[in-house]
Amino acid sequence: MAVTRRQSVPVPVGSVTIGGDAPIVVQSMTNTDTADAAGTAKQVDALARAGSELVRITVNTPQAAAAVPRIRERLDAANCRVPLVGDFHYNGHRLLVQYPECARVLDKYRINPGNVGFGRKKDSQFATMVEAALEHGKPVRIGVNWGSLDAALLTRLMDENAERPNPLDAKEVTREALIQSALGSAAFAEGLGLARERIVISCKVSAVQDLIAVYEELGRRCDYALHLGLTEAGMGSKGIVASSAAMGVLLQRGIGDTLRVSLTPEPGGDRTREVVVAQELLQTMGLRSFTPLVVACPGCGRTTSTVFQELAGSIQAHLRKKMPEWRERYQGVETMSVAVMGCVVNGPGESRHANIGISLPGTGESPAAPVYVDGRKTATLRGENIAEEFHHMVEEYVESHYAPRRA
Repeated sequence: MAVTRRQSVPVPVGSVTIGGDAPIVVQSMTNTDTADAAGTAKQVDALARAGSELVRITVNTPQAAAAVPRIRERLDAANCRVPLVGDFHYNGHRLLVQYPECARVLDKYRINPGNVGFGRKKDSQFATMVEAALEHGKPVRIGVNWGSLDAALLTRLMDENAERPNPLDAKEVTREALIQSALGSAAFAEGLGLARERIVISCKVSAVQDLIAVYEELGRRCDYALHLGLTEAGMGSKGIVASSAAMGVLLQRGIGDTLRVSLTPEPGGDRTREVVVAQELLQTMGLRSFTPLVVACPGCGRTTSTVFQELAGSIQAHLRKKMPEWRERYQGVETMSVAVMGCVVNGPGESRHANIGISLPGTGESPAAPVYVDGRKTATLRGENIAEEFHHMVEEYVESHYAPRRA
C-alpha cells in the first residue's frame, strides 16, 4: 500500500530540500565539543558517510561559534558537502550577531522558543535570531521540546483549562502548549519577514503516544515542513523500538518530512548508529532506499550451526562498507536485496525472492548451499570457503546488474 505524503511547503537547506515532493531526509547530531573543530569535523564526516543528509552541531559558546567556519573548511577540504545546522539555546541571539561568519556558513538555524529568552526579552531575542536568518538567507527550524517548554505559555493554558466546565487532562494541555508554541513562533517569524519556505517546525516529546498525538494535530493545522524525532529515546533496543514505533505510525500516515533517531550511544559506541537506524526505518517501510538489506532467518533447532548468522552479519557489514563506492559507480544498487538463510524450510523460497540469495545447510542437511540469482538456482557451494565465494558472487552481481553512473 502506497503512503500518501501530507503536502508541506518545501524548504531548501543547502543542497537538500525538506518537504514538498522531496524524499524524507535523514538527520543526525554530533556529540563532540564544537570548539574542537578537528574532532567535530571528523564526526560530521563520519555521520555524512554513514548517510546523514543534514548534521546538527551545538553552538553554545563563543569558542564554538568561532570554530564553525573552521569546521566547514575542514569538511570542504575532505569533499564532505553535508549541510550544517546550528543548534542554539539561550545565547543564540548574541552568537549569531557577534560571529557573522558562523551565521554565514551554517545552512540552517535551530531555535527553541522555550529558551530563546524570558519575559520582555523573549520576543526581541527571537527577532534577532530571525533577522540573522533573513540577513544570511537561512532557513530556521523552530524546535519546541517539552523538556524546555515556554513556562509562561504553559501556565496560561493551564489556568484557562482550570476555568473550563470540563477541564482537559494536564497532558493534553501540555501537548496543546507545544503546538501553540511552535505555530505561534512560526507566525511571529513570518511577521518578521521569514517566508514559509524558510520554516521547519518540530515538537519533540519522549513518549510514543504523545508524539503521535502532537504530530497528527500539527499535520492537521499547518503545512509547514515537519521534523520528526522522539527526544531522549534512550539506549540500545529501547531507543530503537520507541523511535520506530512512534515515527513508523506517523510516517505511515504521511506525516514527517525529515527525521532524527535520537539514540543515547553506548559508552564508546558509534554515533553513526542513529543514522543507520533512521535509514533502516525508512527503507523497511518502503519509503526510501539507502543500502542493500539482508534478509536472514532468526534460527531455530534446525540451525544449530552459527555459519548462516556469521555470513549474514559479514554480508550486511560488507554491503554498508561498499555502498559509498557503489553509490558513486552504479545506479539503483541501493535497492538490491540479499537473502542469507539457514535451512531448507524457507531457505530456497526466500532466496528466490531476493536478487541474490543463499540457503545454507541446516542441522542434518546435506552440506550444500544452493545460490539463487533473480529467482534461478545458479550454483551450489560446498566446503570451507562458502562465505568468501558468496561475497565474490554478490560483488559480481552488482557489477553485472547495475548500470554505471554517467560522469
